[in-house]
Amino acid sequence: MNRELGTLTRLSTAELAKRIRQHSVRMTGRANASSIASSLSAADIVAALYNKALRCDPQRPDWSGRDRFIMSKGHASTALYAALAECGFFPLEWLEGYYQDGSLLGGHVTHQDVPGVDLSTGSLGHGLGVGAGMALAAKRDRNQARVFCLLGDGECDEGSVWEAALFAPQHRLDNLVAIVDYNKFQAMGRVNEVLDLEPLAGKWRTFGWAARELDGHDIPALEDALREVPYETGRPSCIVAHTVKGKGVTFMENNLQWHYRAPVGDDMVRALKELEQAR
Repeated sequence: MNRELGTLTRLSTAELAKRIRQHSVRMTGRANASSIASSLSAADIVAALYNKALRCDPQRPDWSGRDRFIMSKGHASTALYAALAECGFFPLEWLEGYYQDGSLLGGHVTHQDVPGVDLSTGSLGHGLGVGAGMALAAKRDRNQARVFCLLGDGECDEGSVWEAALFAPQHRLDNLVAIVDYNKFQAMGRVNEVLDLEPLAGKWRTFGWAARELDGHDIPALEDALREVPYETGRPSCIVAHTVKGKGVTFMENNLQWHYRAPVGDDMVRALKELEQAR
């Protein structure tokens, strides 16, 4: 098993995504926390990254040649923590203390003393800028490391995202990959009602990125798209992944309430039953 080439588990990407969703439901429910629907929409993307794309080693989390991953939509922390635990960066038991007093796993992504996390995130709009800086540093150091940054669609309302989007092509950062979890919802409503982003892929192309659109739950398509970066020499790559908010739990799908509600009691039981029965 060559960990440096992204084969971090013996699970299929679909099985890893299923486990990420199950862990996320349990973690969010135990902590009476929010943002479960955001983790569910991102689960397939995160699973494909860790199973098929990222060059990293759980035994050497600070290896200088590793690819960096930034979960810029930091409220989807459970998806990242679950993936890291399943890949062996830290024990699965850590997940049980998520977002509780004394835990290393904060409600938003936290890097302090958490192996495998490169950047604390939560205040939206900063991840891509930091990722561009990491990618530029790698270029100047002649380091083959790549930087992958997962953004939320609502996060793309932030001007700092577009400052970074201008910066990256200027510096020919073809070692930088932005992925947008385009689930069409943000904190206060549907994206097209709050601030319409369309044509989203077209905007990235106009800013100088090589951009693709795909179904963010089509695992073979995700794996292919991640394997093929960079799409053009000298240009950063962007994947606009069309997803479903709350994917995998029918009563959460496309329901804004689950941006805030915690799956406790019967809701947790129902959600886990659906996920267990899913293929």
